[in-house]
Amino acid sequence: MDKLTLEKAKEINGTMVTEEHLILHAANVSAAMGAMADHFGEDKEHWEAVGYLHDYDYEKYPEEHLAHTEEPLRELGVPEEDIRAILSHGYSICTDVEPVTNMEKSLFTVDELTGIVQAAARMRPNGITDMEIKSFMKKWKDKRFAAKCNRELILKGCEMLGMDVKDVSAIVIEGMKNHAEELQLTGKA
Repeated sequence: MDKLTLEKAKEINGTMVTEEHLILHAANVSAAMGAMADHFGEDKEHWEAVGYLHDYDYEKYPEEHLAHTEEPLRELGVPEEDIRAILSHGYSICTDVEPVTNMEKSLFTVDELTGIVQAAARMRPNGITDMEIKSFMKKWKDKRFAAKCNRELILKGCEMLGMDVKDVSAIVIEGMKNHAEELQLTGKA
C-alpha cells in the first residue's frame, strides 16, 4: 500500500472497532485531522485516514492501548510513517514515540480536543453548525466541563505545533462542522 486511504482506514478499523461511540470518535478525529492537513497544506484524505485509524486497538485492549497496533497494521500493509503517527498519539501516556511531524503533533493534539468540541456541540440547539470559537473557549476554560478530556495534553500538543489552543480549536471546529451530519452534531432541531 503506497498510501493509506480513508476507505481503507475505515475497512481496517471496522475489523476491530464495533462500539458506536468509538466509531464516532474515529470520525471526529478524522474530520479534525483533515482540517489540520488543510492548515498545513498537506494531503487531506491521508491525514483523515490516519485520524480515523488512530484507536485501532483501543476497544479490544483499553488497558494496553497501542500495544496491539504496530504489528497488525504492518501486516495489513499500512505504511510505516502512518503507523508511527498512530503510535505517537500515545506519547507520554502509553508509548515513547515522540510526535515530530506536523501530522503526528496534530494527531496528538486533536485526539483529546475533539472530545471537548463534541461535548460542547452536543449542548447547543444547532449542534456544531453555528458554534463560534468564543463560546467554545468559555467551555474550554471551565475545567469541570468535559473533565475527562486531558487539557494538559492538548496544551502540550499545541506547544509542539507552536500554535495557540484557540487557533487549533478554531481549525478543529471548522473541520468538524464540515462533517456535522456524520458526526451527529447537527443539534436537536
